[in-house]
Amino acid sequence: MSLVFHWFLPTNGDSRWIVGGGHGSTPGTAGADRPPELAYLGQVARSAEQLGFEGVLTPTGAWCEDAWLTTAMLTQVTERLKYLVAFRPGQISPTLAAQMAASYQRQSGGRLLLNVVTGGESAEQRAYGDFLDKDARYARTGEFLDVVGRLWAGETVDHHGPHLRVEGAKLNRLPDPVPTVYFGGSSPAAAEVAARHADVYLTWGEPPDQVREKVRRIRELAAAHGRKPRFGIRLHVITRDTAAQAWAETERLLAGMDPARVAQTQRALGESESEGQRRMLALHGGSAERLEVYPGLWAGIGLLRGGAGTALVGSHREVADLILEYHEVGIDEFVLSGMPHLEEAYWFGEGVLPLLAARGMWNRP
Repeated sequence: MSLVFHWFLPTNGDSRWIVGGGHGSTPGTAGADRPPELAYLGQVARSAEQLGFEGVLTPTGAWCEDAWLTTAMLTQVTERLKYLVAFRPGQISPTLAAQMAASYQRQSGGRLLLNVVTGGESAEQRAYGDFLDKDARYARTGEFLDVVGRLWAGETVDHHGPHLRVEGAKLNRLPDPVPTVYFGGSSPAAAEVAARHADVYLTWGEPPDQVREKVRRIRELAAAHGRKPRFGIRLHVITRDTAAQAWAETERLLAGMDPARVAQTQRALGESESEGQRRMLALHGGSAERLEVYPGLWAGIGLLRGGAGTALVGSHREVADLILEYHEVGIDEFVLSGMPHLEEAYWFGEGVLPLLAARGMWNRP
């Protein structure tokens, strides 16, 4: 099976340093080095397309540009690249979301993928008018995906649930193809929703043994519903011609970190409601002294950034080997990023992808 690789659109700004943000942390000013203007994001998107990435993930939240609007604009400057649009079900009706996805598919030539983000932080959810607690948000997400899936199948939907209600909902034009649904979450409530609705279950970059256990758990839960999802992982990457060059880059990033900023970020992330964020923090414990948490897996990104906090680090061959190690535990799709996103896309695309292609593990789209 050919592995699938996606890149990342830095819609909160880009830099040669780590840009913070997400899960209650405050975005770092480094994002102003390369503001998330359409011209620059277009450069990143076109480069990802030229290098052979399948798609690009665009985040969601108050700390970044709106994913739907931004990616819809970028479809006009790319030809093949797909857009993995992150969105939160609590902020939009399921009928409207299903209609928007159908329109996106028609206007883009079928290039929409959907990353469903339930929302891990109640304070941010309340800012958008959502006052449900975490478990209720996951229950609502399950209802939402059930309604959307039925609409995409051409049904007329009546749904009276604890959190959502629609009557006589129907799409005049169906999406073609139906967007692939990506979904992540480490809590029991998240796992149940993933088992019933995810086409691709996403995890953050924990060490392979921990990822293996997640894959096993979701597979078992999904099998009970007669489903077989695929599995993906969200990671950063620092790859160079030699391992010494790659690890020197981690030292450069560490040297640029303000200890006060690190402490502030760690306090904020420590208050996160997200089980996935808790697992990310547990890898390094807020200390810069033990950041290589597995051979070639560096947790330094998570000192300043919420969400995905680990990076694959090494020579191109070492990074390719670690990717194959993740594949052995069940991962088929990789959602990657780097600092800065434009240059790092070329390091990976020209250094690692050809090695994987030579081993028969990747085919250019």
